Amino acid sequence: MIKIGTALFEACEELERERGIAKDVLIASLCDAMVAAYKKHMHIKEATNIEAILDEQSGEIGVFRTKLVVDDVEDPDTQITLADAKEIVEDVEVGDEIKIEVTPEQFGRIAAQSAKQVITQRIREAERNLVLQEFMDKKGTLTTGIIQRVENRNVIVNIGKTDAIMPQKEQIPGEYYKPGNRIRVFVLNVKETTRLPQVIVSHAHAEIVRELFELEVPEIEDGIVEIKSISREAGYRTKIAVWSNDPEVDSVGACIGPRGSRIQTIVSELKNEKIDIVRYSEDPVEYIVNALSPARVVSVDILADDEYAHDAMVVVPDDQLSLAIGREGQNVRLAHKLTGWKIDIKSVSQMEKAEAQNISNYEEPAEDNYDDTEEEVDELQQEIEEEMNQQALDEEDFHEDDSSESSEIEE
Repeated sequence: MIKIGTALFEACEELERERGIAKDVLIASLCDAMVAAYKKHMHIKEATNIEAILDEQSGEIGVFRTKLVVDDVEDPDTQITLADAKEIVEDVEVGDEIKIEVTPEQFGRIAAQSAKQVITQRIREAERNLVLQEFMDKKGTLTTGIIQRVENRNVIVNIGKTDAIMPQKEQIPGEYYKPGNRIRVFVLNVKETTRLPQVIVSHAHAEIVRELFELEVPEIEDGIVEIKSISREAGYRTKIAVWSNDPEVDSVGACIGPRGSRIQTIVSELKNEKIDIVRYSEDPVEYIVNALSPARVVSVDILADDEYAHDAMVVVPDDQLSLAIGREGQNVRLAHKLTGWKIDIKSVSQMEKAEAQNISNYEEPAEDNYDDTEEEVDELQQEIEEEMNQQALDEEDFHEDDSSESSEIEE
């Protein structure tokens, strides 16, 4: 047995407190390292009856080989005679298994070198598994981190036991990410690597808005108010459709809060990003009207509503056209993402002009067809008249021929 003292156990307990790696994992790693070192030292490739045992009370560790007690030994590596076994354990019988210590002399230095490598590797594997398990559970949720640095346009955020990466496409345009600032991020994905798992987070995901509303609005947390859909262009504007399962609870009012206290907290968290709260409706016409707010709508015409297409034509007053479309088409684009409907917006004057154009285009082909038909009738009538005249001439020639023949006969 090799005396290792109590320092090892103190180090294991400290690692368990600081990194969350269980003490049993470290002790098992040490035992595996001892076995590996013994096999390498004794030039043994395969052996299943070798193990290392650590006595926590005495602070000693040794390598042992399990052998079967038999009358006649056929394999000395796995069997032992009864007489030899009784020298080690007095009350042993044939058929029993005993553990025989095989720790080589001056084995401490060799074991220490092997143990260092194995334990270091096991600690890394244990840390990777802990981080992977923790953030696999956090995938798809909101968490708080501290900005560490910016590398190659990627923001590195510490979220506990590891640093997460926020790619540029998941950042809010124009936002300045200062190291040391706390930030609320959404865990997008966790990728397993050879080292620590790579955690991808987002500051622009629409689910951040959902999580913030669930935190600030108790009715949503209780299930009374339900968030049906969210469309977001991070840093600029967000539309959120809500529905109340209780007729006595106003879904929009619950999200706004008394004197706008709830919505103001969320807006502040999102750096004054504009938020439109609209009322969800199962009626597509009403839903589209609500989604296009604050613009006023004159009419909504459903053009297609099936499993392949959802198209609608929306008519708004002339002075509401720019508001309905939004800056660079933002309002109608968000309304499309929110409702799932393709929305074509026209003003009243544009619609009247289009209808007038359609009427004129419909009448003109009818007149052209009529003129073409009249010309064809005239041509046909002329051909008939020419044919009748020709028949008349042929009949006259026939009668003249008959009269001449009859006069010749009389003569």
